[in-house]
Amino acid sequence: MSSQDALAQIYQEISRAGLVPRGALRLADDEREGSLADVATIVLAGTCGGEGWSAFANSAERQDGRSDPLDRWSRRIIDQLAVARGAKALYPFGGPPYLPFQRWAMRAEPVEVSPLGMLIHPEYGLWHSYRGALGFVETFPIPEIQRRACPCDTCLARPCLSACPVGAFTNAGYNVDSCASHLLSEQGQACMNGGCLARRACPAGAEYRQGEDQARFHMKAFLAARIGAMG
Repeated sequence: MSSQDALAQIYQEISRAGLVPRGALRLADDEREGSLADVATIVLAGTCGGEGWSAFANSAERQDGRSDPLDRWSRRIIDQLAVARGAKALYPFGGPPYLPFQRWAMRAEPVEVSPLGMLIHPEYGLWHSYRGALGFVETFPIPEIQRRACPCDTCLARPCLSACPVGAFTNAGYNVDSCASHLLSEQGQACMNGGCLARRACPAGAEYRQGEDQARFHMKAFLAARIGAMG
């Protein structure tokens, strides 16, 4: 099997496991240090809209009532893929230190930083995520990224910056404390139950918006993590 065929098969295995292959990249020599010392190629895995959600929604981790179900499910699935492939499992959570998943994503797919700080994809808009990656010692050939115009470049109105009820998103950055306080209030229930209104205001990838169950799960997880960080 050629290395190009091997990469295509890895993508298929990620899909069969319930996640979405999110591109690949090769590390430069000066990036191969510490936990990445023996990693030459990284293959990202995540979700796009509802794709990748249903496998988790029906998982034991979602049902067992313990904390961090999505992270635990991601670890189980990606750890299994890593063992089967002789790869290293890598995650955007579990730090510090944290691995540079956003920078990796921008080298693996045509994504750019949106005004909200999230990565925006020309097809999926803001409705995608990265749940982990597989690190390989092999140097796989990486297909050239098909660059497309960033949706933000032609979006003059920038509704994402004005839709937040408490103005948490501005050109100066994201006021996470205002966001969390709003979610804890009665007025914040629309955001809690339907998802971030600023994110939903973005017209890009509207057909990939999260369903109510998915949106509520992520909002509750964000709030729980924020409360935990506050002590």
